[in-house]
Amino acid sequence: MEQLQRELENLSQDDQQGIAHMWALFSAAPSKHRNLMLQGLLTQCCFPQLSFLSNSVRELIKIDFLSALPDELGLKILCYLDTTSLCKAAQVSRRWRQLADDDVIWQRMCEQHIDRKCTKCGWGLPSMERKRLRATKRQTQLRATGRGLNAWSPKITPAVEAAPSGQGTNQGLVSVGATAQNDGMPVRDGARVGTDTEGSYFPIRARPWKDLYKDRFKIGSNWRHGRYSTKVFKGHSNGVMCLQFDDHTLATGSYDATIKIWNMESGKELRTLRGHTSGIRCLQFDDKKLISGSLDRTLRIWNWRTGECLRVLHGHHEGVICLHFVSTLMATGSIDHNIRVWNFEDGSSHTLRGHADWVNAVRIDLPSRTIFSASDDLTVRLWDLDTRTTLKIFDKGHVGQVQQVVPLPPDFEIDEDIGPDPNYTSDDGSSVSSTADEPKGCTNHRTSATITTTTFEYPTMPSPNTPPTSPARPLPPRHMLTSALDSTIRLWDTHTGRCLRTFFGHVEGVWALAADTLRVVSGAEDRMVKVWDARTGKCERTFTGHAGPVTCIGLSDSRILTGSEDCEVRMLGFGTREGELGAGPRERVRNVM
Repeated sequence: MEQLQRELENLSQDDQQGIAHMWALFSAAPSKHRNLMLQGLLTQCCFPQLSFLSNSVRELIKIDFLSALPDELGLKILCYLDTTSLCKAAQVSRRWRQLADDDVIWQRMCEQHIDRKCTKCGWGLPSMERKRLRATKRQTQLRATGRGLNAWSPKITPAVEAAPSGQGTNQGLVSVGATAQNDGMPVRDGARVGTDTEGSYFPIRARPWKDLYKDRFKIGSNWRHGRYSTKVFKGHSNGVMCLQFDDHTLATGSYDATIKIWNMESGKELRTLRGHTSGIRCLQFDDKKLISGSLDRTLRIWNWRTGECLRVLHGHHEGVICLHFVSTLMATGSIDHNIRVWNFEDGSSHTLRGHADWVNAVRIDLPSRTIFSASDDLTVRLWDLDTRTTLKIFDKGHVGQVQQVVPLPPDFEIDEDIGPDPNYTSDDGSSVSSTADEPKGCTNHRTSATITTTTFEYPTMPSPNTPPTSPARPLPPRHMLTSALDSTIRLWDTHTGRCLRTFFGHVEGVWALAADTLRVVSGAEDRMVKVWDARTGKCERTFTGHAGPVTCIGLSDSRILTGSEDCEVRMLGFGTREGELGAGPRERVRNVM
């Protein structure tokens, strides 16, 4: 405007009056007349003048809409962008960076991708601290609608530097790790968060959601591109048959009748637990205790921090193959074909009979009061803890001894276009079609699969083939995975009893299996470890390195641990803190004696 005024002053008095009079007429005219005046002027303009108008109008109609709109509307718009677009938007201006980095947006981005497959982009990120997600969901919803924007709560979440020093606290989860004989579920690393700040309407976290997403993204990228570091734990004198780990501790059991406790970071052996007189086939630990099962027919309860054996349990007539405990309940499976359920609260125990061969795996689902079991008799059974009866038998899916059963978490979501297994046959003999395709180069060795009952009914009284109807007692997990010595892994719908997908890829029997909401990991007699997409049945990556069959597997958001008959435990680390990452056979290898 100042430049226009200077140019006008350089004109003669008559020209200044004429131009000012024309502007006054235009300003006083109604909108309709203005349009007519502009159209008349445009018809009289030559091409250079039209070019001048085009360049001038282009600059005049530009508007920073995020600065013009209220914060809650700006955040709402940015929530529709993907990660790449958000990062580009943050480079536009300081104002855009403030909004694009806001926790409202990145908390939603974490909800959409972490620990699940995004329905929009089709990929997910490793798991995180769910407690933090729940605790902050309400406050971000308030801020997104503008109710959190007031004098006591800054419009934009302060950066890391704004948080007072010393307020960060570690709220890591303590979770049972995945083993070939234990949960098969992931160990979740804790997220570092901050405590409430005095005088703030909302808590100020010491770490923004964007940073958390960035860390998860790096780990997810390492998984997708096969970047990992390798650490080898050596110390057992015979095959390693079971393992479990958390953030800092690894426990391994071996045919050499010992249990070894390791420091995960340093790789050093902390102590060895001795007491069993034969090979150890299963173990599980928590903060207070470690329980092990052995071929010497006993179970032992240890204080794994000191190495003291607290108690010896007798109950099976043959060797103990598997165990799983949750809260005050423990289930054990044995060579004697039986499952024994132990109640630590009242000291009682009882036996579940039904399998006709070794019981290789047991899993307790406490909310539904059920137990899953897998056996050498080629069946998987679902048991009712209250009535002590079999609810369902999956009896002809596998043609080899079933080694593992892993119930999948409730938030596991299967693709809607996946139908049942094409070779599945229902009880009435009818075939069921499927949209799933066989992997190229694989021969179909499956036979028709049947189950003794079809779908869950809801009778008035409990019966051996149907679950109770109490509204406070949910149904068992909807999906489960099984592996067997027929070299396959199967995904089942436990409510209908149908096999949804069969995983082909191993060339020998599958001994070990672990899974979370993003991936399935298996180990087999063929010495290979494979990572699968549970929804498609596609083998995403194959790892080698063991000199013997892979007998047990542990899985977390950033690690795979495998034990083998070659007496070694190998750890594949996909996290950013695992040290230098390699790719394929060029990974950094560290041997720990």
